[in-house]
Amino acid sequence: MTTACGLACRHCRACAQLEPGADELSTDEGRALIDELARVGRPRPILILTGGDCLKRSDIIELVAHAEQVGVPVAVAPSVTPALTDAVLGSLRRHGVKTASLSLDGATAATHDAIRGISGHFDATLAAIGQLHRHGFVVQVNTTVMGPNQDELADMAILIETLGVAIWEVFFLISTGRGVDVQETTAAENEDICEFLTDASCYGFTVRTVEAPFFRRIVAARRGGGRPRGGALYRRLSERLRDGLGEPTAPMRVPSAATRDGKGIIFVASTGDVYPSGFMPLRLGNVRDGGLLELYRQHPLLQSIRAAEFSGPCGRCPHAQLCGGSRARALAATGNPLGSDPGCLVALEGDSRSERPLSVPAVVR
Repeated sequence: MTTACGLACRHCRACAQLEPGADELSTDEGRALIDELARVGRPRPILILTGGDCLKRSDIIELVAHAEQVGVPVAVAPSVTPALTDAVLGSLRRHGVKTASLSLDGATAATHDAIRGISGHFDATLAAIGQLHRHGFVVQVNTTVMGPNQDELADMAILIETLGVAIWEVFFLISTGRGVDVQETTAAENEDICEFLTDASCYGFTVRTVEAPFFRRIVAARRGGGRPRGGALYRRLSERLRDGLGEPTAPMRVPSAATRDGKGIIFVASTGDVYPSGFMPLRLGNVRDGGLLELYRQHPLLQSIRAAEFSGPCGRCPHAQLCGGSRARALAATGNPLGSDPGCLVALEGDSRSERPLSVPAVVR
């Protein structure tokens, strides 16, 4: 929606700023994009309005109302700032917005406030979650995993269960935007965290991951009767989870759709530039120059991603379609969007010396 935001988060992919960026899509251009999504038919794509802070757009209610009129479902991901008012939330709900997500990056004020760059933001976020509940939203909490907060994940899960949050979406850091200066988790830590998240999904809330498609591999193994293969980090988190919430209370609640960057997901920046995802800075084109759907369906890179035409261990992996690795992390680490994901332990342990030659589809930078 915009790069404008009142926060200065350490890991921001958008490098948000106080004022809107130059050349953002106009209201008419936003309506045209929504109309294009409406022509897909059913099931319609879900339009998630992000930022920056999507509430920094003065026309957000107008655009949401238009989406409701043409039958495009909308979710919002606002920042926790004074702009998150009862009046705005009431208007969003009246125009059909059912789901709202807020970011919470620590189980303590010290951790969250340090990441978000504003003192008191942790308490404000907890209050905002209650505010969303009062307006009848399905509440989603987004957490970005990084070195400074990985040991708080069990306490995060306990907090999410206590707050009655419906969905926990866990983002695995990609070194892009301001995130290049933040410590990523290692492949072994990612494996441990995904094993833990599988456990956490058995306490009544849905767990999803972003830029960790290997989570589906771990879920599939556990559903098939496999035992957790985590190391010391997994054991610490799992034990803390059980100390706080007791034994699991429900079946695993995890999505099964095998989406990844450019497969089931497409990202339109505030200027209309199109990317495979918000964490993958390879510009594919612009909605001002042609249709979004045509670009999504026909771009050679996206076709290769959906066909799992990867090199190295990701290309040879039996889970290439179920998982396929993070294309954003492969790009950030190797410069090749079809390379192997170094954040996946299985890929990392593969024999990278046997990578076959690869012709990478041309992209417009």
